[in-house]
Amino acid sequence: MSFKLRWKLKVLFLFTLFKLINCDSLSLAQAKPPQDPKTNNIEAPNTNSSKLKLPARGSPVGRRRGGTSRNNCLPLDSPLTALVPGSETSTGLVQSKSYLASTISENPTFWVYIPKLPDQMQTGEFILQTEAGQDIKRTQIKLPSTESVIAITLPPNSEHSLTIGKKYHWYFKIYCGKSILQSDYFFIDAWIERIEASPELKYRLQTTNLANHLIHQDLYVWYDAITILGQKLLVEPNDDKLQTDWVQMLKSIDLLDISNSSIIKVYQL
Repeated sequence: MSFKLRWKLKVLFLFTLFKLINCDSLSLAQAKPPQDPKTNNIEAPNTNSSKLKLPARGSPVGRRRGGTSRNNCLPLDSPLTALVPGSETSTGLVQSKSYLASTISENPTFWVYIPKLPDQMQTGEFILQTEAGQDIKRTQIKLPSTESVIAITLPPNSEHSLTIGKKYHWYFKIYCGKSILQSDYFFIDAWIERIEASPELKYRLQTTNLANHLIHQDLYVWYDAITILGQKLLVEPNDDKLQTDWVQMLKSIDLLDISNSSIIKVYQL
């Protein structure tokens, strides 16, 4: 074999090897999950549901539990409760706080625990306002008389859609009499912020085997996490795994005491 031919074969071999290395590097780069821009480290999924706990995000705060006694109202066995992150402290009087939590949904669902109610206390009211206090939606709801969990979903139209980057204030009231114009009431209130779905959320939903509700919870997208799980339980109420996840989810925000209440209904406004 001549020197010229050997030289050409060597060049061809090196060129082929270079292309193979480049293709492998590109495939590895495309398969990498999103990275934290601050640390440049890949964030590994948290698959231990017992450690999932949403942080307090500070102000604005609301009132997570609504009390059990009020002037001109019959007493309740347990308080009206918003199923959101929060805390209760007792220094003589119980102080209840709800914390700001997030959603990626335009028309999210709000979850409320309803205690067993006296016969005359069957009217509830859901109110959603802008951060400035302007009404977006205000509607009355006929409540179940049995202890239960209900959900309220915003209408699927632009008039009631949440905007990315904005915070909203919601209330739920239980009126003590049949006429809401002349009635006192128990109430809760909380804050919600619509955020954009992060690259990590999109990646983990596509590539991990962890249940969707646990992924949302792990990334602090609370309203979507509880809605995904709650809707699954409405379809399969006797599923042991879903029931366990529901108890663990409420335990993670210190609402274990109401975790055994049945989900009765989703109100589509």
